[in-house]
Amino acid sequence: MHSSSSSGSGGIGFVGLLQLLFIGLKLGNVIAWSWIWVLAPIWMSAVLALVLILIMLGLHLALDH
Repeated sequence: MHSSSSSGSGGIGFVGLLQLLFIGLKLGNVIAWSWIWVLAPIWMSAVLALVLILIMLGLHLALDH
């Protein structure tokens, strides 16, 4: 028997659902937003992650000295 165990949720998540909603609304001509705003959940998540990583790195370097 093979037992498979996964620690991840495997779900799409809030950002993924929001992204799909925005794309569907854009393709359905319900919203007239620029594609930069339709794709905002993706790039805003990436920017937030990068900012948090830089803050953590800065704190780590500041506390090392």
